[in-house]
Amino acid sequence: MIPAGFEYHRPSDIASAVSILQEHGDEARVIAGGHSLIPMMKLRMADMGHLIDLQDIDALKGISLMGDTVTIGAMVTQHELITSATLANAVPIIKEAALLIADPQVRYVGTVGGNVANGDPGNDMPGLMQCLNASYELSGPDGTRTVAAREFYEAAYFTARDDEEILARIHIPVPAAGTGYAYEKQKRKIGDYATAASAVMLRLVDGVCAEASIAMTNLADTPVFAEAASAALYGRALDDAAIGDAVSAAIEATDPVADNRGPVEFKKHVASVILRRAIDRAASRAS
Repeated sequence: MIPAGFEYHRPSDIASAVSILQEHGDEARVIAGGHSLIPMMKLRMADMGHLIDLQDIDALKGISLMGDTVTIGAMVTQHELITSATLANAVPIIKEAALLIADPQVRYVGTVGGNVANGDPGNDMPGLMQCLNASYELSGPDGTRTVAAREFYEAAYFTARDDEEILARIHIPVPAAGTGYAYEKQKRKIGDYATAASAVMLRLVDGVCAEASIAMTNLADTPVFAEAASAALYGRALDDAAIGDAVSAAIEATDPVADNRGPVEFKKHVASVILRRAIDRAASRAS
């Protein structure tokens, strides 16, 4: 189908984009890569009178490292996440996850900001950002504010972002030296959402888990930050008992629904396998 008619805006700064949102209210929507919004417009599931293209806003671009924090502009593409030397050195799990998103054609255009901002529980980056304890910088009529990724997602497609705000940047604390990482994903085919995916960060001291962070993707109506699963590993050697406790706690925190990717019990089984793999691989990388 063809989208309904709309007025196209292409501002060059954040303030102008916010002003257009204020002026047109519910009739306006920002567009980044467009992989979520354009299909909805074509199906007439989203009818926008005003479309605000963020491509010309330089302040939304770029990847930088200052001190112990990596900052990623919302308009950075998945391809740029993969090819960034800064990220490869400071937070390599981001590249690992981005390589599992869709296909190269999508990754050249799809943005990290679009992936985290629209609240789709099937997207990969929201759970990863929760695992990394990232925070989102939001720009709106009253200036900027920061919201933790672990507090941003409220329900499927509902987030803490106000309608007149734009997600501008993502701030990520650099993991401590020696932290092991893994992003594991099971999907039916290239380009599909995950049946289940998991992000894991681990730090070991003398063979004992000194720090752990675990998040799961597409197993509830929001990404699942599995705090109890992380706690189950803390202070323990990563033997079968500890990993089993962590997996059980993580699965308990999920709430999948049956769909064309399988029934609930199948999804939980896949999630348990994926998480165990992620923990094993993260532990093997920890030093």
